[in-house]
Amino acid sequence: MLSTPRTLKLSLVCLAVGIVGVSYVMHARAQGERELLDGVVDLHVHAGPDSRPRSVSDLEAARGASEAGMRAILLKNHFTMTADRAALAMDQVDGLEIFGGVVLNRAVGGINPEAVRQMVEFSGSRGRVVWLPTFDAEWYVKNVGEGGSAFVPIIQNGSPVPDVLEIFSLVAEHNLLLAMGHSAPEEVLALIPEAKRLGVQRILVTHVFSQGATREQMQQMASEDAIMEIDWLAVLNGSRSITDYTMAIREIGAEFFAMSTDLGQAGNPLHPEGWHAYIGAMREAGVSDEDIDTMSRRNPARLLGLDPW
Repeated sequence: MLSTPRTLKLSLVCLAVGIVGVSYVMHARAQGERELLDGVVDLHVHAGPDSRPRSVSDLEAARGASEAGMRAILLKNHFTMTADRAALAMDQVDGLEIFGGVVLNRAVGGINPEAVRQMVEFSGSRGRVVWLPTFDAEWYVKNVGEGGSAFVPIIQNGSPVPDVLEIFSLVAEHNLLLAMGHSAPEEVLALIPEAKRLGVQRILVTHVFSQGATREQMQQMASEDAIMEIDWLAVLNGSRSITDYTMAIREIGAEFFAMSTDLGQAGNPLHPEGWHAYIGAMREAGVSDEDIDTMSRRNPARLLGLDPW
């Protein structure tokens, strides 16, 4: 049947309505996704440049987080300082706080107080975190190691090495966040009281499950007011389950945990995608929105010295 001007007009109207409808749905979905991540702070963002394959650059990670409505990200690199990179990204991306820090692996001299001093002096003032050794931690080298047996000791003969205590003093002096890196749970429990004695106010136990902390050890860490990181990567790669996390949250309390992604590896989801999946999995497991807010917004913001969310 040939189209008349009237039927053609109706078809065009229907097409226009359909386009508007699809556009509205897509806009609503995008708005909903943005609201889901509003105020979220990611304490564990990997990006390039790096000596390991990464899915995005620092700038791409920052832009993605900003577009997703997130509040802040913390750039982490195992081999070089990220405070300078965070400052450069801050100049290019609006609406997002970007922080960096330094991981005390062998690439920066191990337990090197001078590396911390220089970080806090860098222009831009984006250095906010000191991580104890990760890939060069004794626990990691002996249990996960990727070749070689050299590690950076943090405890010898049952006591912290002197430079570790100097690191703690610098963290306290500059009101930084102390993250425990890939230290063994026993080392973490031995170091937390020393850090607090020297004035450290904020302590993060890096992905607490990955180093094999028991529930009793987690309870002890919580009793020392440490915050324990639970990352999405461990669930994504199957080494942990959401149930592992939710059981600990219910037994110990959401106020002692901080969610993060630990993403940025080539082939893995981007950070905002990881957050959508993570929050969805937590909700599906019965974790309340209030507890999710505490672990993804309030606790991470407090650890980075941001105003309460």
